[in-house]
Amino acid sequence: MAVTDHDTMAATDEVLALARSRDIDAINGIEITAVENGLDVHVLGYFCDIASERLSAFLLRQRQGRLDRVRAIIERLVDLGMPIDIQPPIVEAIRNEGHALGRPHIARALVAAGHVVDVKEAFDRWLAYGCPAFVSRAGYSVRAVVEVIHEAGGLASLAHPGVTRVDQWIPMLRDQGLDALEVYHPSHDAKAVARYKELATRYGFLMTAGSDYHGDPAHGRTLGMVTLPESDWQRFRAGH
Repeated sequence: MAVTDHDTMAATDEVLALARSRDIDAINGIEITAVENGLDVHVLGYFCDIASERLSAFLLRQRQGRLDRVRAIIERLVDLGMPIDIQPPIVEAIRNEGHALGRPHIARALVAAGHVVDVKEAFDRWLAYGCPAFVSRAGYSVRAVVEVIHEAGGLASLAHPGVTRVDQWIPMLRDQGLDALEVYHPSHDAKAVARYKELATRYGFLMTAGSDYHGDPAHGRTLGMVTLPESDWQRFRAGH
């Protein structure tokens, strides 16, 4: 298993220690948001060295960018007549490098303020790409993110391609050094899994899997609900 928090590896030591105490094989992981043609593209990094100075500096810039984006979204929501209280998470994100601030915090604040019924409605009506409160992220390209992951000794996998819908970029991303595709994901039905398995085979990618659990039961996801077949895991580990 791996815990792939957004833009931070602060939980790594704790995760590895807890896993060892329960006889679970755990590896380092992270999820980094790249920006390609104005679109968020999530890149998973596995086996990264948490002592990498370049990775640490890069992640610090990423977290600052997250904070700036959240503040811009809050301002847009105020303009839309939907003020929210998100100060506690902002303070925690500034104080604690293990706390990655993002749109899920805003979604939960929208629910708490009574502006939406649940987190899903918050994203579907206001926060998702193209919605009234969406603010594009200023960030690094997939190539730059992959380079940082590689320099830290890691393998880079494209997260939930069936959600991001950037299939047309997959050959280009392979040329830019991407190592794997996240074939198994809660949003991928059997047809999508078959498609990304075929693309992985065609372009020589390794395969990964993730439950994409963000701590919100309303999403209907739990830790470990999606797993990687043993043969694919062995190939992935051997590729490191």
